[in-house]
Amino acid sequence: MNSLFESETFESVLKRLENLSPDAKPQWGKMNAAQMLHHCQKPFEIAVEERDFGLKPNILAKLFFKKSLYDDSPFRKNLPTVKAFKVADEKDFDTERTKLRERITAFYALREKQNWKSHPVFGSFTPEQWGKLEYKHLDHHLAQFGV
Repeated sequence: MNSLFESETFESVLKRLENLSPDAKPQWGKMNAAQMLHHCQKPFEIAVEERDFGLKPNILAKLFFKKSLYDDSPFRKNLPTVKAFKVADEKDFDTERTKLRERITAFYALREKQNWKSHPVFGSFTPEQWGKLEYKHLDHHLAQFGV
């Protein structure tokens, strides 16, 4: 599994982000491209300790889902989205793309960080797992829109 902490992966994700167009149609799911860009910012907010969205620990999620967040298997299409991460209102594509690029870059800048705060739902992740988790989520949604 690629990691967003790898320079080649980081650069590749930014290029894919630039290749996304505002009118790109999702291959699955209900969000439009601007909503997806907003949605993808939320895990970064958790990772860099900006917000926890009121999420609480979930032992079942830890036991049955945590490892799939950073393993080599892709996320299934149409997985349910946690309520705090759902985006129903319209968003401005250019604004959301800029914000997501900034969040990705800020996360990448932390690639040497060793002591990460625990995830509010899944508990602790190693730095390697954080990098894979953030990449896997972005990859899933960029693929959703064909980039």
